[in-house]
Amino acid sequence: MKKITVTVNDKMQKNFRYARTEPPGKNFDPGFKPELTPKQLLKLGIFGGRYMTDCRKEFPEDWFKKAKLCPEEHDPGLNYFGVNASKPLSYWREKGWIHPDDPRGWFQWYCRYYMGRRLPEEDSRQIARWNAMRRHISQIYKHCDAGDTKCRPKQRQALLHWAYDSRLM
Repeated sequence: MKKITVTVNDKMQKNFRYARTEPPGKNFDPGFKPELTPKQLLKLGIFGGRYMTDCRKEFPEDWFKKAKLCPEEHDPGLNYFGVNASKPLSYWREKGWIHPDDPRGWFQWYCRYYMGRRLPEEDSRQIARWNAMRRHISQIYKHCDAGDTKCRPKQRQALLHWAYDSRLM
């Protein structure tokens, strides 16, 4: 694939540039198998709709056609499971989990990775974090009846944020 340079101008990044070197949705690391695409996640309702409200130009327009977004504030009612399963960005910054290239965090990394950007060291770190979320899957299977989506809604919503389809557990 021919390298594509993307220039970002939104509330968090001005004249930030990165390269897409893989086709969208293709050539993922073999250890990274998200169950949902960014478009599916936005449609289902994640991060209280507050995420990605000012950076639509960076991603395909069709991702936002049925996205549940709220530019004014975080609205847990927009989340698929109707609960708040998020920590504020300040918490993630304090923990050192935010990479300077992706100031919005994991989901921004995933959207850019999905679109074809590759940063080997950062990709490895984020994929390891994604894999660590599996512990929540085990807790749902241990404590919930199969198909009971009302059981552990915060964990299910958190898993949804990380592209695990917790509706099917």
